[in-house]
Amino acid sequence: MKRNSIAGLAVISLLLSCNNKEKMLDSLADYNNSKETKGYHFGDRLSLPKEVTDNAEAITVSFGENETSNLTIDPKFFTLGDNNITFIIKTKGGESLNQDATINVFAKNPEKNIPYNIIAEYPHDPTNFVEGFLIEGSTVYESAGLDGASKLIKYTLGSSIPSIIEKQPADIFSEGCAIVGDKIYQLTYKNKVGFVYDKNSLKKLSQFPLPNVIGEGWGLTYDGKNLIATDGSKNLYFLDVNDPSKVVRTVAVAGHTETYNNINELEYHDGFIYSNVWHKPIILKINPSTGEAVGKFDFTQITAGNDQGNSEHVLNGIAFKGENMLVTGKNWAKIYEIIIK
Repeated sequence: MKRNSIAGLAVISLLLSCNNKEKMLDSLADYNNSKETKGYHFGDRLSLPKEVTDNAEAITVSFGENETSNLTIDPKFFTLGDNNITFIIKTKGGESLNQDATINVFAKNPEKNIPYNIIAEYPHDPTNFVEGFLIEGSTVYESAGLDGASKLIKYTLGSSIPSIIEKQPADIFSEGCAIVGDKIYQLTYKNKVGFVYDKNSLKKLSQFPLPNVIGEGWGLTYDGKNLIATDGSKNLYFLDVNDPSKVVRTVAVAGHTETYNNINELEYHDGFIYSNVWHKPIILKINPSTGEAVGKFDFTQITAGNDQGNSEHVLNGIAFKGENMLVTGKNWAKIYEIIIK
């Protein structure tokens, strides 16, 4: 009888242990899909379900190769936006449980809506699939994409007739570009290389490999120290201008309530990065130190009608003419000059 009692207790203990384990995993899965995960800021502490905290001896957060037992949202480990992590839980019963989760971290302050007025319109060649857009004085430099039709173009604002066209090989899909001194740096979409051109003649001087972390070349700008690139994710990659294959640092972009993926065409101006978001009629004003979107332009009134029924003819060109912003898009027939109120 004694042996049967011991065996029975062991079975009950095992069932309770399994039951607790399932409850913990289920509660973590529910937690990962709940609204609780949608509003963390740096300095907040992770709020885990009671089923987990009551039955856990230790909780570790794993970020791949890095781990921490500190449940505070620390910028040493977390970035703005979505963070894919794994909870490693040692239960009071001695078991080890793993549960994948996504922790979202947002900016503490809401993005300010930035008012503007359209003060001028200029012609733009509607055959240009704009990927990079720059202005220096009255000279516009434009990187136009698409396979078999990619080119770098130079023309005067107010005229859509180019003074110089540098066509690229059929296998090159041109992307963002940036002026650095007397040179133009340009990314490519999936070719994993970038090009350097003479700014005056548009003749190619050299090329460089893109860093491995950048899967695709999207937008590019220059802050006076580093090139800054995007790859269609939430990240801004700061590149060594003397060796653009080297990433100096990475900053993720997010607003007060949402992560901004598909960060695309870039422009650096007066201490801030301006970026459009692919397939959205907005341009963000981003703090380059933190990645926080501090402001937002709503260009719905400009984008409406410019797509001509093609969903790919999106807003995708930002440049500054003094303190005024110039905006255009893929296959648009106009460039708009706006004054920021």
